[in-house]
Formats: sequence, structure tokens, C-alpha cells
Amino acid sequence: MTEQAPRIDTNTASIPLNGRRSGAWLARYALERLPVSHTFGIPGVHNTELYDELGQSERIQPVLVTHEAGAAFIADAMSRTGGGRIGVMLIVPAAGLTHAMSGIGEAFLDGIPMLVISGGVRTDLPYRYQIHELDQLGLAAHVTKRARRVERHDEIVPTLFEAYREAVSGVPGPVLVEIPVNLQLTRARVPSVPAFEVPAPAPLSADDERRLDDAAARLAAAERPGLFAGWGAVDAVDDLVAIADRLGAPVSTTLQGLSVFPADHPLHTGMGFSQAAVPAAYNAFRDCDCLLAVGTRFAEIPTGSFGCEVPDNLIHIDIDPAVPGRNYPAAVPLAADARLALPALRQRLENLGDRHAKRRSRAAERIAADKRGYRETWYRHRTDRVNPARFFDVLRDRLARDAIVAVDDGNHTFLAAELWPNLSPRGFISPTDFNCMGYCVPAAIGAKLANPERQVVGIVGDGAFLMTGLELLTASTAGAAPVIFVFHDGELSQISQGQKIPYNRKVCTVLGEFHPDGIARATGAHYLVIGDDDAIPGGIEEALQTAATGRPVVADVRIDYGKHTRFTQGVVRTVLKRFPLGDRFRFVGRALARRVTG
Repeated sequence: MTEQAPRIDTNTASIPLNGRRSGAWLARYALERLPVSHTFGIPGVHNTELYDELGQSERIQPVLVTHEAGAAFIADAMSRTGGGRIGVMLIVPAAGLTHAMSGIGEAFLDGIPMLVISGGVRTDLPYRYQIHELDQLGLAAHVTKRARRVERHDEIVPTLFEAYREAVSGVPGPVLVEIPVNLQLTRARVPSVPAFEVPAPAPLSADDERRLDDAAARLAAAERPGLFAGWGAVDAVDDLVAIADRLGAPVSTTLQGLSVFPADHPLHTGMGFSQAAVPAAYNAFRDCDCLLAVGTRFAEIPTGSFGCEVPDNLIHIDIDPAVPGRNYPAAVPLAADARLALPALRQRLENLGDRHAKRRSRAAERIAADKRGYRETWYRHRTDRVNPARFFDVLRDRLARDAIVAVDDGNHTFLAAELWPNLSPRGFISPTDFNCMGYCVPAAIGAKLANPERQVVGIVGDGAFLMTGLELLTASTAGAAPVIFVFHDGELSQISQGQKIPYNRKVCTVLGEFHPDGIARATGAHYLVIGDDDAIPGGIEEALQTAATGRPVVADVRIDYGKHTRFTQGVVRTVLKRFPLGDRFRFVGRALARRVTG
């Protein structure tokens, strides 16, 4: 049996080792020092020694997946919801990496830390054309913060420690470490290894402090301030709430930022504030004269395809120095960690006193009225299938406040953004800037493995479910039991609607007939159907009760997509306005002609 890795004192500069150690043992040693509970991947000839070592670990559980893309999405969700743990992939080189790159790219653009540990071809042979021989470091360079190959046994532990620090520091993201198989298999004398040191956020500078003074003065003087928050503020929720209350300012979020501010707070408006936003958000920000934006890049989705009106008096805080002022000019750009900047700004505003109780009350009343009015439009939508608003109403009623909801990429994403009230930090996870289909099912599994005591559900379109639904086998074998609500309408509906509005025809967006019950049977999941509004309460209750017994669930929701989201309508209008006038008339005329002629 492999020798157990010793405990270490993190206050010691280095730890002596006795005897010769294999590279696989050293990798396991390093991972057991990090906040790692699981690895996700598939064994192959270039990493079986690593799997053998981790199979004997008392601290880390290696999990077999059905596809490396699933491993990446599971690891992503582990990092997003794992309470400080980092998601780790353990994959074979070349094919394992290319399969996983969708999930790695999602983490890279969404700012999610991840460790990607890959085996590598032998470096001690003179031969070329080995199995899986590929320049994977070059391949990974554009979707990771760093990709590095270790060359010697004594590099393994410090390289993995440094990879973790790089993954979680600054703008978080994935880091790849390749360990050649010959290093894993062979032993060498390594006299000592470094102790693991927990990285700390970079402190605020004197210039940061001056900019925060300026920001506080501008916010205090504003007549109609607003807050716009993204995932970068997810660990400063209490400060964000306190600032909103102090200013009496409405709060909008990005898609990821739905996890940043509780939807039942009276100043919460919704996602974005462009004409693609719900009325509560659009109306609340229409006359905003000073905007505090934190942890957001003003990317395409939350801005409604860059259709929002941003005031000149913009205070933009983001950890990435390249972001503040990049898409919209900032009067006060500040490159800082929200975990430090928001408490400091809150303290400054509290020192200025609270003079905005009436403004807070007026804003809350208008937001509440707009939210009620918008939901009523959904209630008036008649259908013999499942009304999305009524589905989300019942789901919210049945789930605990700290439940985690994972969504995918598609029409259901924006239904959830408009109709699902998230109430807890990190309670809503989604693919965003990479915008990759196939995220939901594995992400729900990762969230459940990270939080076995919490309710975890996934909302996924039928097209995205076809991509990674077989990963439910991983849920069954690993002891994770999320509920996956499949919004089933037989189309890739977000793009289908995008085709129907300007083209009046659909091309390659109508799915072939498929039966989700077959995937449930194949993976050991329970299957049920929610066919109409009357079936919603009983179906959700059955799904949650079954999942509570430890069995994953596939709920086939016969959703009605006949009513378009505000997001879809607003983005189509915004994009159309950007066309030259002649092309705009051509698109509109073609759509009208096709409607007439069929």
C-alpha cells in the first residue's frame, strides 16, 4: 500500500521528506494540502498512477465521469458553490483536454478558478509519435491563465501549489499542470517540499483609497443613484446590501450576478437595465445619474447586446485592471477586489449619514409594482402546457432559501433570469460569457457533491440536456442526487425564436423526437412528467422527495415558450437598430413578406 502523505505545518517554510518518492505520490501530497475534496475525469494510460494514488487518499475522492466536458462543468460548479474548495480535473492529455476545453473555456471567461491536471507523454524516450502526443500547452494557452509542464520530481509540489494560488488570485480562472507519465511512475529523492501558504487579496493602495473617497462623495450627492453588480461581488453581499439600503438605490445584476443580491430585497430589480431588461429594472435605471458597478464587465448579455444607457457619472470597480472603463467610460475607475473595496466604500457612506429613507421607500414601491405587473402578464398567458411563471412560483415555494439552481444556455436561461427569485449567495449558477450549452446537468452534480445537505436543481432545455444528460450516470454512481427539470418543447428555442422573428422560418433548430425517460433509465435516474399547470405542484413535490432519498431525478416539463422573454424581444430590437437603414428595411420587409406568403 502506498505510504500516506504526512500532515504539514503551514507555518514551516519547507517540509523534509525521507526516502524516494514517485511523481504520483508527490502530486497526491500537494493536492491533499489544498482545499480539494474531489477530482473529476477519466483514467487513461497517462494518468493511471495518479488515479491509483488518489484512490487510496482519505481526503480526496476521484470521480469517474462519462465525458471530460462533464468533468470540467462539474469542477466549475464545485468552485462556484464549494465554500472555498476548488474544482479539480484529472484528465488524459490531448483528447481529454480537447473534450474538456468547453468547460475550461467557460471557467476562463466567467472568472472561475479551476485546476486542470493532465498526464503527459513520456519525456524520457527519444521516440516521437507517442499516443496522445500533442502540443497541449499551446492548445490550452488561450483558455487558461497558465499552462505548464513539470520537468522534474522536485517541481511537482511547488508547481501545484503555485497553480492553485494563480487560479484563485487576481482574476480567477483555470490553470493547467501537465505531469509526464514517466515522472508519475518513477521515484526520485526529493529532500524537502514547500509548505502551502494561503494567498491573501491584494490590499487597497493609497490611490484606491482616494478613488473610494471620490466614489462615496459622488454617490452621496447623486439624486438617482443605482447599483449594478456582477459575480465579482459575490463574496461581499452584505456590504452591497448595506450600500443599497444606505443610498436608497435600485440594484440590477448581471446573469451570474443573480447570486449577488437577494431577489426578495425591496431594491432588487432584475438582470440588466437596458430595454431587454424586465420593467422593474428598465424603469428604475432610466434616469440614473450615478451608477456604481461592481464585479461586472458590462458584457453582452446583461447589457442587452450593449443596449443599456450608462450615465457619465460611472464608478466602476473590478479586480481586473483592464475592465473599468473598457466598454463604458468611467468617471471613477478602480481596479480592486470587491471583498476589500465594498466594505471600505460602505464605511465611507455610513460616515456621511443616512438621508435617503424617502427615496428608498419610493424606489421600493415602484419596483414592487413593476414586478407584480410583469408577472401578471405571464399569468394571463394561456396555455395547455406548463406556464413558466407558474412553474417558477411553485418551485420557489417548495425550495429552501439556500437551494442551488443551475441553468444552461438557452431560452430557459432568460426565463429563469426574469422569473426565478434567487435568495442566497452563490445560489444561482450559469454559463455566461463563453455561453456554452451542456453546462447544467454536470454543474448540478458538482453543486450537489459540494453541498450534499442542500437542495440542488437544474433547469435545462431539451437541446442542452441531449449534450450532457448521460452525466446523470455520474450522479448515480457518485451519490449525488440533483433534480433536473428538462424544459421540453422539441426545439432549440432561443435560436428558434431568433430565427422566427426576422426570418419567419426555422433552420436546424427543430429537434428530432427523443424520449428523456430513456436517458433516465440508462443512468439510474427517476423519471416523471409535468405536462400542464395542474401537474406542477405534484410533480415538483415528487421530484424533490425522490431526490431526498439519494436518487437523481429527470422531470420532463412540457414547457410553453409561446410568450417571449423581455430579453429576447429587447435584444432583437437593439441588434436590428444597429443595421444600416437599407439592411434594416430589407430584414423587416423579408420577414413581412414571408408572413404573408407563408
